[in-house]
Amino acid sequence: MSNNNPIGVFDSGMGGLSVWKVLREHLPHESLLYFGDGARCPYGARTREEVLRFTVEAVEKMLAQGCKMIVLACNTATAVAVKHLRATYPDVVFVGLEPAVKPAVLSTESGIVAVLATRRSLEGDLFRQTSQQYADRAKILAVVGEGFVEIVEQNEEHTPEAEQAVRRVVEPLIEAGADRIVLGCTHYPFLREVIERVVGERRVEVIDSSEAVERRVEYLLDERGLRADEDHLPQYEFASEAGEEYISKMRAKVGL
Repeated sequence: MSNNNPIGVFDSGMGGLSVWKVLREHLPHESLLYFGDGARCPYGARTREEVLRFTVEAVEKMLAQGCKMIVLACNTATAVAVKHLRATYPDVVFVGLEPAVKPAVLSTESGIVAVLATRRSLEGDLFRQTSQQYADRAKILAVVGEGFVEIVEQNEEHTPEAEQAVRRVVEPLIEAGADRIVLGCTHYPFLREVIERVVGERRVEVIDSSEAVERRVEYLLDERGLRADEDHLPQYEFASEAGEEYISKMRAKVGL
């Protein structure tokens, strides 16, 4: 059994492209439809009601395009909307994101783990439950990556301003003893190079969820018989509430 319909990948903006790239690399036969809101990004400081409404609107558009599975490549959207989506569309396969706290806690040597995420993600039930589950194993420092999403949306990852913003957030965490930094927002991996430069020679590992999400997608494709044919020529489509110029920027960000 196979299914050549696209996998939908949703984010508030361009951040989910970090997940899109991993999916494309590991699933070369799968078509991908990426929906980056863009017009209302960032979601991190918006109300729960707004995030839920925006996410449902996007999901309905992606389902109308025939998506066989939807990856919520947005930690904020996952935190706010994934339970509602699974209850509302019980026949749709949803893959959500949450900060990779578990691998960070299980591998830390200092016993201190930093989680960088949006304010809305850090206030979500998923993060609270996960943090409580591992609270006896490590001290978890939860911090908002102030300005990180905006830097990525404006393609300013390689500017002095980006490094200044990263230093303001990351250096206090290292000074506090964190030896694992979890990237709890899909925009943040685009700043990984800058983060690692700030970390320097110190024994600090940067962790994100993209690989774990890809493995989950593969598992569900096999479990549900949804894989594309091996000779299927994949199509890569992009959509946005922000219009054609934004779509062009998204395509450029992944080298298309």
